[in-house]
Amino acid sequence: MTAQPIQRLESKLTARYQTTVPESVRNVLGLKKLDKISYNILSNGQVVISRADSYESETDPVLEKFLKFLARDLENNPQHLTTINSDLVSRVQSLVADVAIDLNASLPEEDD
Repeated sequence: MTAQPIQRLESKLTARYQTTVPESVRNVLGLKKLDKISYNILSNGQVVISRADSYESETDPVLEKFLKFLARDLENNPQHLTTINSDLVSRVQSLVADVAIDLNASLPEEDD
């Protein structure tokens, strides 16, 4: 037996192919800000949207190899580990002190 739709929803694509996921879809999928969505294209042309498995969606083979390299290097050369110099910390803090980033902020209107 085929699942029957219980609700039909639409959202509009912006000029940059972005869209807002309707609230009821976000609720059903349990999506929160910054979550990832998975799209499965079926042989009949339909697309199934679901919440992406965070582990699968963030697995990057290059990053994985790099992290393994770092782990091996730290294990084989623990003498290379040092604390961060307080002057460097102060310098970095001064460089980013006036930078405001809000990852939860809405996109500017021109992106809608």
